[in-house]
Amino acid sequence: MAPVQAAPLRAALLMLASTLSFGLMAISIRLASAEVETTEIAFFRNAFGLLALLPVILRPGKPLPRTAHLPRYLVRTVIGLCSMLCGFWSIGHLPLSQAVSLSYSTPLFVTIAAVFWLREKVHVRRWMAVAAGFTGVLVIVRPWSEAFSPGLLVAVAAAVISAIVAIQIKQLSRIDAPDTVVFYTYLFWVPMSLVPALFQWHWPQGVTWLWLVGCGIFGTGGQLLWTRALRLGEVSALQPISFMQLPVVIVLGWWLFGETLDLATAVGAGIILASTAYIAHREAVLARRAATHAPSEGAKPGE
Repeated sequence: MAPVQAAPLRAALLMLASTLSFGLMAISIRLASAEVETTEIAFFRNAFGLLALLPVILRPGKPLPRTAHLPRYLVRTVIGLCSMLCGFWSIGHLPLSQAVSLSYSTPLFVTIAAVFWLREKVHVRRWMAVAAGFTGVLVIVRPWSEAFSPGLLVAVAAAVISAIVAIQIKQLSRIDAPDTVVFYTYLFWVPMSLVPALFQWHWPQGVTWLWLVGCGIFGTGGQLLWTRALRLGEVSALQPISFMQLPVVIVLGWWLFGETLDLATAVGAGIILASTAYIAHREAVLARRAATHAPSEGAKPGE
């Protein structure tokens, strides 16, 4: 019984470590962007990330990951690179609180994409959560006010494209092991991300190398910790822990860059986090009901 009882705690600790890793990756991106362009940061993030991943993937006695779906990985990595470039640009040029808050809107777009792409059924409650989440996005972006910046739309675009990537990963995970999905993603990303970086290439100097290495290690570490956390715990329980990334980057953004959190961003972020947490909760509830195969526990109107 001890291992079973310990599993939720281990999952929570792994998710917390993943959240801190992603937060530190965001800080590393911002620090590196003072010296090099975000296209170049994306390349080094992928290159150093692949190097950090290889010891995990290529353990002694473990065969090299193989797949029969390379064209699908090609499409997935092209779209994923677009999302990464938009997200990195946002972190490098927008206040960290706004960039990270808007990144949490991805589950809203995933819900919509799942309806049209995977033909999933979404009932009233989740649609209401999606509508509330978009209200939060509007509160942060404020297209009606002088505070509006076109750069905020880049952060929104990153969330939209990330939703497409999430659907693709969900499909690939049904036909390949998780380590295979991660390995081939990085294998394609490294040469792909080099192409746009070459047009803005500037050799990093001094401490910038440390921030670039940090991007790769923290990003890859965050992904590996995240997947392991989800193996042990439920998304609905772990999702609120992932929100700890926001206060981490807010505090570090204030300390390192003198950024302050404005009221509209705080309110909008709160709405987005609440709506995405509810969406994760409802998906977990419906997944448990479906797993029971009990007709009396099917989805009810309004879910």
